[in-house]
Amino acid sequence: MSYTALYRKWRPASFADVRGQDHVVQTLKNQIVSDRIGHAYLFCGTRGTGKTSIAKIFAKAVNCENPVDGSPCGECQTCKNIAAGSSLNVVEIDAASNNGVENIREIRDEVQYPPTEGKYRVYIIDEVHMLSTGAFNALLKTLEEPPSYVIFILATTEVQKIPVTVMSRCQRYDFKRITVDTIVSHLQKLTEAEHISVEDKALAYIAKAADGAMRDALSLLDQCVAFHYGEILTYDNVLDVLGAVDITVFSQLFRAVVENRTKDCIKSLEEMVIQGRELGQFVTDFIWYLRNLLIVKSVDDAENMLDMSAENMNLLMEEAGLVDGETLLRFIRVFSDLSNQLRYASQKRVLIEVALIKLTRPEMEENLDSVIQRISSIEKQLEEGVFVTGAIPSGGSSMDSVPAGDNGRTGGNGASSEPMTPAERVALPKGQLEDLNLVRNEWGKIVKDLGGPIRASFRDTVVEPAGESCLCVVFTDQSNFIIGSRPTTLGDIERYVEEHYQKSIYFKARLRGGGERLDTIYVSDEELKENIHMDIIIED
Repeated sequence: MSYTALYRKWRPASFADVRGQDHVVQTLKNQIVSDRIGHAYLFCGTRGTGKTSIAKIFAKAVNCENPVDGSPCGECQTCKNIAAGSSLNVVEIDAASNNGVENIREIRDEVQYPPTEGKYRVYIIDEVHMLSTGAFNALLKTLEEPPSYVIFILATTEVQKIPVTVMSRCQRYDFKRITVDTIVSHLQKLTEAEHISVEDKALAYIAKAADGAMRDALSLLDQCVAFHYGEILTYDNVLDVLGAVDITVFSQLFRAVVENRTKDCIKSLEEMVIQGRELGQFVTDFIWYLRNLLIVKSVDDAENMLDMSAENMNLLMEEAGLVDGETLLRFIRVFSDLSNQLRYASQKRVLIEVALIKLTRPEMEENLDSVIQRISSIEKQLEEGVFVTGAIPSGGSSMDSVPAGDNGRTGGNGASSEPMTPAERVALPKGQLEDLNLVRNEWGKIVKDLGGPIRASFRDTVVEPAGESCLCVVFTDQSNFIIGSRPTTLGDIERYVEEHYQKSIYFKARLRGGGERLDTIYVSDEELKENIHMDIIIED
């Protein structure tokens, strides 16, 4: 007999087997016992939380010949036929591949005939949000007034895509993400029944990686067991199979970041690359590690909120005392931005290295939280008796640590380094100035509407003129420039401007140079002549 995947073999057969959805199970059982069964149900929730499984159990329960406290007996012929998929009374439809009007019309024609056995005909429509607009409209009348022997169960992972007219005709049930403890408990019973030797710590990590989905947990366990078949499944084995990183690595990396040991951060990343760790998963896990540190820093009873051993909790509490809350928020912001960029990046390692350098060298960033971290560092040095001079940090000029709005008048430590000079005024032809002002005034809206990698990468950019019907986007961040300078990205901006403002403008990109000022004021030829009270000679 061929092998059956664990998530299929251990699919719940009765309400008693369902885990983590007690609020849904109890309500459905009460309806069956009291004979108050509805005609249409909408099951909402993330993947792997039991929507389709409960729908099938409910279909058996309403047709069962000998129900027990609202649950199917599983022994009668009706229950066996439904479980085997041979019953004509239960029809399961995948709306992803049967989403047309003709498919719904077939259902509408079928519901005219009463069931051949049992009391109800049950239609389970999975991923119902994939139905077309016409299909939803065709379903409305049947959904509102079906025959007394018909029940519709609609399941979806994206409830926001369901028309309000459909939702108002259904009883809605929201399926929760299953807790880590519930998943671990279920996996322990399963592994005992399957005679699989596994460490509790390994099951805990699988449950956490499943992110609230029981089906994902069973699939991950199946994968890990297959890789280490015949062996004890250890925590390290699970990390190897899933390409994950141990929490001790995050601890070492965090301490290196706090102590500004850039070289050690890069070495830690290189070791993970050599070991074949999945870099996207590493970034996600490190964000969660920083989140746990922030909770320990901010909440009194963090021990009750975080599911971890006493040893790891003591380590978190120790490391949370190394930094303040504002610095942790900056770390989370930098890595959250990085997580968004990795979705579209081909050089993930480079972007992660840039992010780690940002964490260890806050002078490279030009925003409030990095300035706060630099001030805190200076205060700490003063408390330790270290005299802070106005020296420029190694690896960059003073302009690398000040916002463009400072006009290059201050150094890295905020002290005045040169006399204040007014912004330069540059004259532009009237047409070029109109294009520049139009795009500059709408730049924030353009970036926001385009979204995706553009919204993440075009932060802190400046638009400047670059010739007739041409504008240049100036980037201050190397990693953002790599993404923003792609022809496809710039092409998206050009199409947006042409569609919304009827302007055919060519865009290009460049990276801001060290010490460069970005506060140039652009005016028309007429304005320049009005403000300069002397003859202007235009040379060829």
